[in-house]
Amino acid sequence: MSQKSICVYCGSRLGADPAYAEAAHALGAGLASERWRLVYGAGDVGLMGETARAAQAAGADTFGVIPKHLLDWEVGKTDLTRFIVTETMHERKKVMLMNADAVVVLPGGAGSLDEFFEVLTWRQLGLHEKPILLLNVNGYWDPLETLLQHVVDQGFADASLLGFVTSVGSVEDALAALRRALS
Repeated sequence: MSQKSICVYCGSRLGADPAYAEAAHALGAGLASERWRLVYGAGDVGLMGETARAAQAAGADTFGVIPKHLLDWEVGKTDLTRFIVTETMHERKKVMLMNADAVVVLPGGAGSLDEFFEVLTWRQLGLHEKPILLLNVNGYWDPLETLLQHVVDQGFADASLLGFVTSVGSVEDALAALRRALS
């Protein structure tokens, strides 16, 4: 059986709640404990850096993808197992998803939302069947879940859209959901 790879979308900042960084650290370590590879945006700042450093410290393979214009801003983490520099943000997102078996979305900002909605749209269009998990740390993603329900309620998406996203409240629940989905 080949090694599984988990794409993690998350903030390039730490956010206001220390629980976000704690979850990022636990997720990185948890991926390593499962012998899964971390695929992420190659930054060494915020939740991205926290996840990658924890994964590396616990022995995980790491696969980072960063567009050249963000190398300095996100402080590209070049000591990864694999470090890819792309021309554009769109290419970054494509390479990340193509090299992953599942997606986990930690708290983050507009970039994380962009990544989430693109991967959700691709799933809705049948371009992939990879599991998408929202790691809803301390209810961070509650407003997003409400928005998705609103989109369905207002007739802009079929109810099947909601089935493409699994919300979990803890890293332990995320790892368990990934084990079930990837077995």
